[in-house]
Amino acid sequence: MTGGEVAGILVAVFWAILVSFLAVVLVRLAQTLRATTRMVADVTEQAVPLLADASATVRSAQTQLDRVDAIASDVQEVTSNASALSSTVASTFGGPLVKVAAFGYGVRKALGRGGDGADVPGASSRRTVIVGRTVPSSRRRKQKG
Repeated sequence: MTGGEVAGILVAVFWAILVSFLAVVLVRLAQTLRATTRMVADVTEQAVPLLADASATVRSAQTQLDRVDAIASDVQEVTSNASALSSTVASTFGGPLVKVAAFGYGVRKALGRGGDGADVPGASSRRTVIVGRTVPSSRRRKQKG
């Protein structure tokens, strides 16, 4: 064998090893792609029902929000009606009631019962209550007896 033939055999062996290595790499790559395809299909099968459920939940939430919005607008309308009614009642009855109260006060003063408690019987015997204070036991016995 000559040097050229040996070099040709080495080149052929090199190419054979290189082609074998590339074939193994391509086979592994094909297996990885198949596994990835299966995984994507499984995820898709599981994701579609979840997305349908999520969509139904969002629609239900939107319906509830619409109801709450309607209730809030009704409450706002009732509040404005109540405010208008209270201002109407205050303007209609407020002035006359103040006049009647003032008239009653004037009549009491004119009759000598000024409302300060001086002419009320038993006004001097009233007791003062102090919150949080206890009556001594000797005074309690006197009050009971």
